[in-house]
Amino acid sequence: MISRAVEAEILRLYHAEGWPIGTIARQLHVHHSTVRRVLWQSGVAAVRECARTSKLDVYVPFIQETFARYPTLRASRLYQMVRERGYVGCPHHFRHMVARWRPRPVAEAYLRLRTLPAEQAQIDWAHFGKLAIGRAQRSLMAFVMVLSYSRHLFVRFYLNAGTGSFLDAHVQAFAYFTAVPRVCLYDNLRSAVLERSGDAIRFNPTLLELAAWYHFQPRPVAVARGNEKGRVERAIRFVRDRFFAARRYTDVADLNAQALAWCSGEAAARPCPEDRTRTVHECFEEERPRLLALPDNPFPSEERIVVRVHKTPYARFDWNDYSVPHTHVRRTLEVRATPGTVRILDAGAVIATHPRSYDRGEQVEDPPHIKDLADQKRSARRHRAMDRLHHAAPSGAKFFAAAALRGVHLGALTRGLTDLLDTHGAAALEAALIAALAEDSAHLAAVRHFVDQHRARRGARPPIPVHLPDDPRVRALSVRPHNLADYEQLTRKDSHERLS
Repeated sequence: MISRAVEAEILRLYHAEGWPIGTIARQLHVHHSTVRRVLWQSGVAAVRECARTSKLDVYVPFIQETFARYPTLRASRLYQMVRERGYVGCPHHFRHMVARWRPRPVAEAYLRLRTLPAEQAQIDWAHFGKLAIGRAQRSLMAFVMVLSYSRHLFVRFYLNAGTGSFLDAHVQAFAYFTAVPRVCLYDNLRSAVLERSGDAIRFNPTLLELAAWYHFQPRPVAVARGNEKGRVERAIRFVRDRFFAARRYTDVADLNAQALAWCSGEAAARPCPEDRTRTVHECFEEERPRLLALPDNPFPSEERIVVRVHKTPYARFDWNDYSVPHTHVRRTLEVRATPGTVRILDAGAVIATHPRSYDRGEQVEDPPHIKDLADQKRSARRHRAMDRLHHAAPSGAKFFAAAALRGVHLGALTRGLTDLLDTHGAAALEAALIAALAEDSAHLAAVRHFVDQHRARRGARPPIPVHLPDDPRVRALSVRPHNLADYEQLTRKDSHERLS
């Protein structure tokens, strides 16, 4: 841009002194296109330039005819077409000259849109950069709702623009206004509109549930008609310049607390654009009685997804793992999340509740979940055959090492030693293992031999192994012994009959 004084000097030198355009540009230290613009605006530039011939002049009718048929044709393609017809100029000069004949779209005029009190609210998301949370980079998104009549606005920040945040923001906004507008106007964002073909619109089913709960009408703006939501666009710019610029905050909760105070303070005290004699707050007080009343209970705005828990007791949600009881592995569970809490449910019953993490790859654990799993694992290890042998017979570890060097099948050895432990006891097995190691006979037959020797020295009878199924109902049975005197009487009676 140049000053009015420079423009006047250009016109004086051109008309009074007769200087050419290049001389004026060099002496006044401006670009020659600036001089041409000033002369063209005064209505004389075209007359002087028509006297100057160009290699492109003979192709002007062809260029104009082509632009009449293809208004958006690129200059590079048109240059190739002209070269095929004999033009020998350079492409840069051609691109500069051809811009004069390209048809300009007619400027569209817009009506100033006015709304009745309580009739409409405009809603949109705005991006305010990124926040580093641990190993994650989260987008800081602002949900902005502005009442079209009073211009009273609500701002709340989230770390994503998902459906859960979208629903929660509506609930918070309606609670802030203590009322609901009759129409909510949206851009064609995914959380509101899933598909659109002209006037055929398929809304997000969750948004329809929200609208039915609060009794408002969702309405998307027409395609390529951003002027229909100009109030929320200006409100977003107002938030950027007057609230967020140079703002310091510790976390998103602190930022939202400051935003809520700002909406009730400075933003509400500004003059209303529709009536500069009143503030936004005064216009809102006029509008409030005509807004729709809130329902008795807020809409359940939790984000809901179904997750599959694999062999480890964690449910994956939003880049992080949340612990569940170990009894729920290998199951399909439901996650319900708010901006601050994650709940995990199985068949409608809550099995875990965690604070929500916005980090990446974090394991959010409930200590009792991990403790119960560790206790269960320790109990299982105690009852495994190998560990049971090591606890009953301390020499078992040394015996297994020696047997492994000999190439003995350790699985069969484990089963055999477990049977000896069940039938003869820990003391007899330990003594037999020590004797077998002393004889360098690390195999099952040697252990059985020394167990039998130990039993014979004590004068004990060979045990009768009883193999019961591994069922606690069977092992807990008590068998009451019967009196055998009746059988002895039968034996005596049979003897008397033979003697007689």
